[in-house]
Amino acid sequence: MPAGRAPAGERTSIALYVCTHRRNDELRRLLASVERAADEASGQAALGVVIVDDNPDGRAQLVAQEFGSAFELGLTYRHSGRQNISIARNLGLETAHPLGDWVAMLDDDVVVGTDWVIEHLELQRRTGADATTGPLLLTFPHGPAWLTEQPFADIGLHDAGEDEQVDECQTGNSMLRSSFLAEHPEIRFEEALGVIGGEDMVFYHAAVKAGLRAFYSRRVAVEEPEPEERSTLRYQLSRARWMGNTEYVTNTRNGLATRKLMAFRAAKRMVKGALRPIARLANGQRPQFRYGLSVMSEGIGLFAGVAGVELHHR
Repeated sequence: MPAGRAPAGERTSIALYVCTHRRNDELRRLLASVERAADEASGQAALGVVIVDDNPDGRAQLVAQEFGSAFELGLTYRHSGRQNISIARNLGLETAHPLGDWVAMLDDDVVVGTDWVIEHLELQRRTGADATTGPLLLTFPHGPAWLTEQPFADIGLHDAGEDEQVDECQTGNSMLRSSFLAEHPEIRFEEALGVIGGEDMVFYHAAVKAGLRAFYSRRVAVEEPEPEERSTLRYQLSRARWMGNTEYVTNTRNGLATRKLMAFRAAKRMVKGALRPIARLANGQRPQFRYGLSVMSEGIGLFAGVAGVELHHR
């Protein structure tokens, strides 16, 4: 054991699970960044990893083998292969929560900073939280200039005040008490949402309703570099449409809004997107036509939800 590191039993333990599908290269990049973060936090926490492979062919097992000895508490590989993110997430929860005091969650296409583990632990200590979360910040390393000049990274961004108590967390960047999961076996990801999205918001809404105290900090942000194939207007409009549809699903399932209210929100979103370029031109600003279209696309996704159409996540 390296000098200055206490035995694992004297530190907190964290079991991170990651669900992955068709992203071996991104998974390697993520695990390398987590390894650096775990080393940085080794004086405070021992970390283990659970990989849930949702590929029918089990291709992520090769990556799991590459990192088999990278983490103090080991790496566990589980194969789901159902191509349903809720089923994969539940398998991750059931595998991870007996392994550590805390269960952390990350998406397979993000990158964490070297202080990611430390910042989650510090947020928990400052607030006494049962769960901690931070934002997923989109970056566009391969994209045209308009992707960064216009606020496409804000679509779907969940933001809050520093150390603010929140009623939902990002499953792509969160940590919660293992004891809560053990005490509430009924709170799991809904399989019906596993192909359309929104399962994360519904899960955390139910957990908070059951007493989970969740807190947010931008210090625990992770980056999600968008690949080249997502740096097109066609993809951004499709993503915005799906985000709007997911907004309808989560709000109605959580009892936060009625169908009538969501129809009004959809119309308002459409008008907002259409008027945005006009308002910006009137103020002497660039019109940002593409972003205006994306806002309208969110409205279309909302209207689809009102009409009973559920758009599958791609």
